[in-house]
Amino acid sequence: MSGEAGSDDREKLLQHFGRRYPAGETVFREGEAGAEVFILHEGRVRVLKRVRLVERSLQILRSGELFGESALLGTSRSSSAVALTDVVVLALDPDTFAALLHSSAAVALRLVQQLARRLRDAEDQIENMLLADNQSKIVNALLKLVDESTSDSGPTHVLVSPLELSSRSGLDVEAAKRGVMQLREGGYVRIVDEKIFIDNVESLRQLFRLLGLKEQVRG
Repeated sequence: MSGEAGSDDREKLLQHFGRRYPAGETVFREGEAGAEVFILHEGRVRVLKRVRLVERSLQILRSGELFGESALLGTSRSSSAVALTDVVVLALDPDTFAALLHSSAAVALRLVQQLARRLRDAEDQIENMLLADNQSKIVNALLKLVDESTSDSGPTHVLVSPLELSSRSGLDVEAAKRGVMQLREGGYVRIVDEKIFIDNVESLRQLFRLLGLKEQVRG
C-alpha cells in the first residue's frame, strides 16, 4: 500500500476494510466461494494448492501484493492462503476494489505491474517443470532471483527462505534444502540466516550449463 495513497487515505481504508490474521491462520481455503479480494498491507502470506495429498506452495506474498483475485471473477478459490506472519490486509468486495482502481492511477499501475510479474513467474515455473533434475531446478531458481535483484558482476546475495525457494523451484521444502546444501558443499553458495550469498554468479551459470549437458548425454 506504500506510495499509492496518502497516510490519511491509507488509514481510512484500513479503518473500513482492514483485517488482521495471526501467523498460521487461514485467510481463505481452496474451493471456497470468493467474495473478497485482498491487498496485503503488512506481513507475509503463503499461497498454496493441494495436489492429491500434498500441499504445494505457489507463492510467498509480501506487503503491497494482491491475492484472492477469484473474487473478481465470481469463481471459487483455486488455492488457499495462510498467514506466514501476523498480517494486516485490506479485504475488498469487487465493487469497492473497482472503485479504488478508478480513483487511484497508482493502484491501477501497481496491479498491472504485479500481473506482469506473476506472468513472468508462471513462465519461470513452467521452465523449471521442464528441467529433469532437482539440482537444475534449484540453480535455475537462484539465477532467476539474481537476475531480478542485481547485476551478476561480483559477489551478490538473494534473500529467500526455504519455503519461497520451494515454490519457485517446484520442489518440496526438504528437496529445496538438500539442493542448497549441495551447492554450499560445492562452494557455489554461502548461507547466512536466510541469505544465500553467491560469490561468483558466472560459476553458478556454468554449473547450470554443465547440468544441462549432462542431461542431454543421459537423454
